[in-house]
Amino acid sequence: CFPSCFLPCVLPSLFSSLLVSFLASSPPCFLPSLFPSFLDSLLVSFLSSFSPCFPLCFLPCFLLCFPSLFPSWCGHCKKLAPEFDRAATRLKGSVRLAKVDCTTHSETCGRFGVSGYPTLKIFRYGRDSAPYDGPRTAEGIYQYMKKQTGPDSVLLRTKEDLQAFVNNYDASIVGVFSGADSSRLAEFLNAAGLLREQFRFAHSTDLQLAEDHGIHSECVLLFRPPRLSNTFEDSLVVFKDYLTIGSLRRFIRDHIYGLCPHMTLENRDRLRVRDLLTAYYDLDYHHNVRGSNYWRNRVMKVASKYGGRGLTYSVANKKDFLSELEDDFGLGTSDGGELPFVTIRTRLGHKYTMREEFTRDGQSLERFLDDYFAGRLKRYVKSEPVPERNTADVKMVVAESFDDVVNDPDKDVLIQFYSPSCPHCKKLEPVYRELAHTLYYDPKIVIAKMNAVENDVPLGYDVQGFPTIYFAPVGKKDEPVRYEGGRELRDFLNFLKREASHSLVLSGSKDEL
Repeated sequence: CFPSCFLPCVLPSLFSSLLVSFLASSPPCFLPSLFPSFLDSLLVSFLSSFSPCFPLCFLPCFLLCFPSLFPSWCGHCKKLAPEFDRAATRLKGSVRLAKVDCTTHSETCGRFGVSGYPTLKIFRYGRDSAPYDGPRTAEGIYQYMKKQTGPDSVLLRTKEDLQAFVNNYDASIVGVFSGADSSRLAEFLNAAGLLREQFRFAHSTDLQLAEDHGIHSECVLLFRPPRLSNTFEDSLVVFKDYLTIGSLRRFIRDHIYGLCPHMTLENRDRLRVRDLLTAYYDLDYHHNVRGSNYWRNRVMKVASKYGGRGLTYSVANKKDFLSELEDDFGLGTSDGGELPFVTIRTRLGHKYTMREEFTRDGQSLERFLDDYFAGRLKRYVKSEPVPERNTADVKMVVAESFDDVVNDPDKDVLIQFYSPSCPHCKKLEPVYRELAHTLYYDPKIVIAKMNAVENDVPLGYDVQGFPTIYFAPVGKKDEPVRYEGGRELRDFLNFLKREASHSLVLSGSKDEL
């Protein structure tokens, strides 16, 4: 189970050959007995210090590494750092977490295809296994990586095992089969292997475990969390259709969250693939389940009247989303008092807020929903003020002026999304200004930029790092082209010559470059 590819670059060839032969013949869990913990740590530190061989991790019975690849200036990286460190402390002894500063170790980051920051990858047995696409909080990282170390699906032997498994903070998916040779069991385990990072799986080969739930044949049982039990829906959903990985995935997706799930920092991205209403208030399902369900029950009572209209519902802890409420919806932390904030975020990125106080009888929420479905609500857009004068060669764009400038149907537009603190953006600035000056007399093209920190980025533009540059050509405003070329003037001009809807005008004359 031990990779040999790293050894020649740090060890003399003879010792490398001997050690590779020895390790290759050793059982998977040899490390705890071979190395005392202090020697293990020294060896890891020694080997990891060689950037061509980084990363490498030693874990009991499981070799897994979770490096965060980042440059020291990155704001997102600085935000992640304390969460990453707290997760590392909690995971000590089971999963090793490591960091690489890409400004110092650019060769290492380049070999692993790092193009944005922070980049997180999972390594198994010293090799790049998969990108990490889980939550970025300490709790989320901890839960995600703990799931990496256990079995894909837990074997349940008794009804007591079943009860203990489903009596959990999270939902549970339990397959009940007629025997170990069941073809459905094999497919279930394959699905569990693919979906284990998102959901909890268990299985049994004793059909009697499902009898208490009125089931006497092979099936999959989805148990919603006991803390979210309510009178508006069943806590148990049964899957009896033909079992494939795809059909089970769809079943879980359609039923696991129920009418009004608890949205967290860890599951918000999965919930927001649909139009979503969220009520934010002081909830705490760890210490006050009944109190946390007070407002949730009122949301569900209203939601049950608007079923089938394409809107989903959730509740969330206001304290977990304070910065998002302020930055994305313009809601101050003191707004609303003890009453819930209510927002709607559509899958297209449109945002709405309920300005009326949430009444205990639910009438204000019903009025809000009536206005939403009737199209009477005004969208909230985070935007800097529209510039009074915009006469520079590079046109400044804000969210409020994006449609007028970038989506002008008569002009090709190159738009740069930047952050004021990004050094790469500052380095690009003189080249970008020169480009705009070169094309200043071309009436059919605009060179523009937008502060993506202070303005909402429109749908269709994927901005994960800075600078990010897109080209919105005439006739294809809904299909912007991401610029992936070099950062010199001629690189940009060659790109625009190829993509523009017209021949470029340089310095006042037509020029075919």
